[in-house]
Amino acid sequence: MAEIQKTSGGNNAYHNFVRLRQPRLHNDFAHIKDVNERRRLALAEVDKAPFGWYHVRAVVVAGVGFFTDSYDIFTVSLLTLMLGVVYYPGVGSMPTTSDTAIKLATSAGTVIGQLGFGALADIVGRKRMYGLELIMIIFATLGQALTSSSPSMDIIGVIIFWRVLMGVGIGGDYPLSSIITSEFATTKWRGAMMGAVFAMQGLGQLCAAFVMLFLTLGFKSSLEPSTKLANCTDGCAQAVDKMWRVLIGFGAVPGCIALYYRLTIPETPRYTFDVELDVEKAEGDAEAYLKGKPGAAPDEIARATAKKQALEQMKGQNKASWSDFFGHYSKLKNFKLLAGTALSWCFLDIAYYGVSLNNATILEAIGYSTKGAHNTYEILYNTAVGNLIIVLAGAVPGYWVTVFTVDTLGRKPIQFMGFTILTILFIVMGFAYFHISVNGLLAIFVLAQFFFNFGPNATTFIVPGECFPTRYRSTSHGISAAMGKIGSIIGQGAIAPLRTRGATPGNPNPWMDHVLEIYALFMLLGIGSTALIKETKRKTLEELAGDDEDVPVSEVSRAPREVVNGSPSGVDIEART
Repeated sequence: MAEIQKTSGGNNAYHNFVRLRQPRLHNDFAHIKDVNERRRLALAEVDKAPFGWYHVRAVVVAGVGFFTDSYDIFTVSLLTLMLGVVYYPGVGSMPTTSDTAIKLATSAGTVIGQLGFGALADIVGRKRMYGLELIMIIFATLGQALTSSSPSMDIIGVIIFWRVLMGVGIGGDYPLSSIITSEFATTKWRGAMMGAVFAMQGLGQLCAAFVMLFLTLGFKSSLEPSTKLANCTDGCAQAVDKMWRVLIGFGAVPGCIALYYRLTIPETPRYTFDVELDVEKAEGDAEAYLKGKPGAAPDEIARATAKKQALEQMKGQNKASWSDFFGHYSKLKNFKLLAGTALSWCFLDIAYYGVSLNNATILEAIGYSTKGAHNTYEILYNTAVGNLIIVLAGAVPGYWVTVFTVDTLGRKPIQFMGFTILTILFIVMGFAYFHISVNGLLAIFVLAQFFFNFGPNATTFIVPGECFPTRYRSTSHGISAAMGKIGSIIGQGAIAPLRTRGATPGNPNPWMDHVLEIYALFMLLGIGSTALIKETKRKTLEELAGDDEDVPVSEVSRAPREVVNGSPSGVDIEART
């Protein structure tokens, strides 16, 4: 018999051995013939793995994408401000229609990316798609930074083109990062890991504000001679032109850093097990992930044998197809779940993206209004500092409170609480808008920012990445996220303009109170849609998927037995932990 020796680099999740005369890694579960049992044992070991650096690595690699996404989205208001200075001399601002088109372009592209990449990740695999969306973001970001107008092309049209393309990449990042994180995560801290990925959005917003601040300080001498944006010409306009290009182009830097790690991440074991039915490869990919390697290279003969056995043993089980997809969601409980995640995200984003209408009031209340600025430098400086304070006041703390509480409080209670408190806050802002002091509005706005992120803005991202079966998990997350972006388009393009209804020179936003009341209505609807989702806290993905597939509880929750010295020990892992 060939000598067996334990390999280095093992850990508590996987104990691997290598034959000296046959250099191929053998998983502890290779001797088990029952594919379902082998799958349960392997996935249970991943689910029960102690939190380690491989989990931190997964969060950072996925989170960098959201950092970049948020940076690129957040800078659009600064981008349109500076484009107005450079390309509309004498006016200092671009037409409202152009400003709105640029801001909505990213959301439109995001819808396409969420639906397209979400479906493709279920069809061809997570690994094959992961990284492609980041390449699109990097390419489109650099394209924006290097673009300009010409006699045959208007700068607005070119920027819109690049931002739509960038939006497709950003959209792809939503389902891919969520699903890959959830399928690699330990069950105990899965919510925290997914929440930490999403929390990178706050850091992206913070970075954008800092970059804008540093650029403004760096070009101070060129900006100060101009008394207002309309007369920022010659050297001032040249400085602003450099500023917006650097501001946008910097967004490609974190993406470039993370690209290698995304392209070399192994396929998730759950996809390889459940969709490809490749048992040997799935076990090898799980091991590779835990050891920080790109992927497994199993013995092809053993791989083919195991795959054939899996196909025979799993005959009659549901396989991904269009007919099965529609059949799955034709069941009322499955449709209600998808409707709950999609509508919750839609209702949230209608108000979340529309609430930025209050930025002018907030900046004025904290003393950074552009109205009191004496030159272009002060206008841009006050805008940068004001945005910085707004992000720090409510957004960033809200994200991280969710990270630290989501696995103890649960997703559904946090979402219920968030929608309920936001309903109350918007009712107060709406019905008392013209009676409350600016300091009062500031306090309410900060609270709203906090409970957006310690609430539905985080949980609507987390729950769709957990509650659907593997074969449709990415597609379903993409549908839910796309509904959110459709909501943001409604909020920005349809509801937001209502604030100027009946405007006069002395009262430019007479309908602002009614707009806030409309947002309160959508927050109330969010409470109702939250009732349709399920609680996913501390449940394995297999338990959650089993609920949808009508699998008997005994089959789903049957605890795998620990393997000791190559044979089942009879020790119940669930009971032991």
